[in-house]
Amino acid sequence: MVLNVITRTTGKRTQGASVRIDNTYCKFRVRQRHSQMDKDNLSVVLHSKGDLRLEQRPIPEPGPNDVLLQMHSVGICGSDVHYWQNGRIGDFVVKEPMILGHEASGRVVKVGSAVKHLTAGDRVAIEPGVPREIDEFFKSGHYNLSPSIFFCATPPDDGNLCRYYKHNANFCYKLPDNVTYEEGALIEPLSVGIHACRRAGVSLGSMVFVCGAGPIGLVSLLAAKAMGASQVVISDLSSDRLAMAKELGADFLLSVRKEETPQELAKKVEEMLGCMPQITIECTGVQSSIQTAIYGTRSGGVVVLVGLGGEMATVPLLNAAIREVDIRGVFRYCNTWPMAIAMLASKKVNVKPLVTHRFPLEQALEAFDTTRQGLGVKVMLKCDKNDQKP
Repeated sequence: MVLNVITRTTGKRTQGASVRIDNTYCKFRVRQRHSQMDKDNLSVVLHSKGDLRLEQRPIPEPGPNDVLLQMHSVGICGSDVHYWQNGRIGDFVVKEPMILGHEASGRVVKVGSAVKHLTAGDRVAIEPGVPREIDEFFKSGHYNLSPSIFFCATPPDDGNLCRYYKHNANFCYKLPDNVTYEEGALIEPLSVGIHACRRAGVSLGSMVFVCGAGPIGLVSLLAAKAMGASQVVISDLSSDRLAMAKELGADFLLSVRKEETPQELAKKVEEMLGCMPQITIECTGVQSSIQTAIYGTRSGGVVVLVGLGGEMATVPLLNAAIREVDIRGVFRYCNTWPMAIAMLASKKVNVKPLVTHRFPLEQALEAFDTTRQGLGVKVMLKCDKNDQKP
């Protein structure tokens, strides 16, 4: 596996014959440093399976409907690591070098001529999926399903794990003063949880079972509680992740043992809640966990599949059919950023504990390896050299 670091070589500092320092000389030096900073667009680039590099890319120029952003915080997603380790996710194959990253926030530094709602200096969260055309999915409010959608860090589209990034201004959302950059970056995974809960129909009083206490399971827990779920059971193999789930508000923790059958685990969920849950949110993609989700959901209830596993899975479909358990898919999200920002600004949802590791952009390769090893929950990269705060 190749881990390369490519950096820009700067010129050596020269010594002049004169030691006189006046205002003209000082201004020149300041301008020179500013110019050098503006040329620094260090980016995390995946060239092929296993070949992840830090290298310089040109700073893009925003079009009429775009903004140029100085990136601040970018989270590493499991999909970023999957592309690095496998060179593909399903039909999306890395064929050309691609910048990774899609959980992001930053500061507007330049505004396109047609942009009216943002100005330089605004702090924004970035929705990484931007429709390329007004097709039937766009018109029906399901733009996430558009086959031609632009999506950060999905081949062939570049992501935003870099110093400077250009994005469609309509998909940049201004952050309230009491929402940090890191919270803004975490809106992306939180949006998956919100979309899953919407698809499942979570409402006041819902009993919910969440399979998997990884980052997406945890944000699904947060979203479910914020949207009215009265009790939530969450399962996982990891005691550390279950402890995090407890901190975030889970009512019951189900520690999974590999020797237990899906039916046995489903029975434990029922015993914890005193009844079978109406809603199960499956966040692992593991075949046995999908089986548990179906067996464990009340007749007439809903199972939403969030986790992505193998293309084919053996599941008790007849069991679901005769009990009218609906099985619904989840693909990313749509129309979630305003709700997520409102949740964070009102303090109804606290995503801050999810960030367990932070690295400067220059240490991106170490950060990716930390995520690959499954350490902590969310690894956050800090892209602004002058501001490493949350």
